[in-house]
Amino acid sequence: MQHIPRIKICGITRKQDALAAAELGADALGFVFYENSPRYIAPPAAAAIIGALPPFVNAVGLFVNASQTAINETLAVCPLDILQLHGDESPEFCAAQARRVIKSVPVEKADDLSRASGFDCAILLDAKAPKGIYGGTGASFDWKLLEGFEHTHAVILAGGLDAENVAEALRVRQFYGVDVSSGVEASPGIKDAEKMRRFIASAHQLRA
Repeated sequence: MQHIPRIKICGITRKQDALAAAELGADALGFVFYENSPRYIAPPAAAAIIGALPPFVNAVGLFVNASQTAINETLAVCPLDILQLHGDESPEFCAAQARRVIKSVPVEKADDLSRASGFDCAILLDAKAPKGIYGGTGASFDWKLLEGFEHTHAVILAGGLDAENVAEALRVRQFYGVDVSSGVEASPGIKDAEKMRRFIASAHQLRA
C-alpha cells in the first residue's frame, strides 16, 4: 500500500491562511517563534490562530536555539502539539522536552546525515543554510544523498519544495511527511491558497 505523506505548512502568520491550509488538507501547521525570521509570530497571536483550528490539525512550534525557559513560556501561552527544534540543540535537550519533537538536520553532503542517528525522535532533513541562518532559504539539497538512508523514527523532507518538485521528491523515498513554507507563499509569512492547493494535490499525487 502506498504511503500518503503528511503535509506541514510552515510559517503561518494569519488566521485565514491557517484555515485555508486546514481545509485544503494540511495535517500540521508551523508557527515560527524565532524572532530573526520574517515569518516570526508572537505566541499570543499564534495561540489565537491555533484556537480556531479544526480537530486533527497539529500545531507545531518552531524554535531555534531557544532556552528551556523560553520554550516553557511559549507553551504556557500556546497549546502546541509538537516542537520543531531547528537550531543546534543536543539530543539530550530534545529528549528532555514535554512535547513530541521534530529535530531539524541540515544537509549539504552525505556525511551530514550521520547526525540524525544521535536523535531519538523524528527528524526533518533540510538544506544546509549559510552560517547563522536556520532554514527558510527556499533551497533544496541533492536528494540522491538519501539512497540507503534509514532512521528509527519518522523522516520528514523540507527545503525548496513546491508543487512542481514535491512529487519527484516523493519518488526518491516514502517520506513520512513533507514540510513547505516559501514554496506556497505570496510573500514571506503570507500564504497563497492556490499554491497550497497545488502543493497538497501534488504531494498526494492527485491531479493538480
